[in-house]
Amino acid sequence: MKGEAWLFTGTALFFAATTLVYGLLARDPAGVAALGVSFVMAGLVAAYLWRQYRRDGARPEDLPEAEIREAAGRRAFFPARSYFPVLAAAGTALVGLGVVQGLWLCLIGFGVLLPGVLGFAFQNLDHED
Repeated sequence: MKGEAWLFTGTALFFAATTLVYGLLARDPAGVAALGVSFVMAGLVAAYLWRQYRRDGARPEDLPEAEIREAAGRRAFFPARSYFPVLAAAGTALVGLGVVQGLWLCLIGFGVLLPGVLGFAFQNLDHED
């Protein structure tokens, strides 16, 4: 994870510098907001990857002297087929349409989105890694 963490840290720093320079020179609030959100998103991914690296340590891919066989075996858990992501995506689309069309559709969208996100997040609580 260390290589990926450095990559996203560099991306976040790039967007931070770009946001600062663009904000000082352009005075465009939409561009500053877009660059700021890009900085936040890259920073969140970088923070997650650094946390994973500190928690799990170096992977065989991070070590230059590692052998191929060290990376063999089970690497991650992937859940079985699930309809919760589709439900969450439909709820997100309805919330987005509700912002344009009206509060009533936005409320329906949140009603669809909430069980989708909760089901997607908690469907595998009994799995042991």
